Amino acid sequence: MADPAPKSLPEVVSELWMLTRDYAKQETIDPLKGVGRYLGFGLGGAVMGGLGVLLLMFALLRALQTQTGTALTGSWSWVPYFVVVAVAALVVAWAVSRISRKPSR
Repeated sequence: MADPAPKSLPEVVSELWMLTRDYAKQETIDPLKGVGRYLGFGLGGAVMGGLGVLLLMFALLRALQTQTGTALTGSWSWVPYFVVVAVAALVVAWAVSRISRKPSR
């Protein structure tokens, strides 16, 4: 078999540049696209979940104000707000307790 003709220096440099560029793209840009998509869905879910919890807290406040009759009026009108803040604090405490460094199985 005959040996292939050696490549010239500009050809070698050009191939090396293309190989380096393609490798850098494969190892940086492509994974970042996947991370961006992951973060986008995560951020969207966090916003929607937060909005849902906020609306539920408003619903609880309105229910306590209207469905308890005259029991929580006058000098007791602060109780529905206290209850809603306490429930919201419990929800935040539960959410923080679910954060872990270990991946879930």
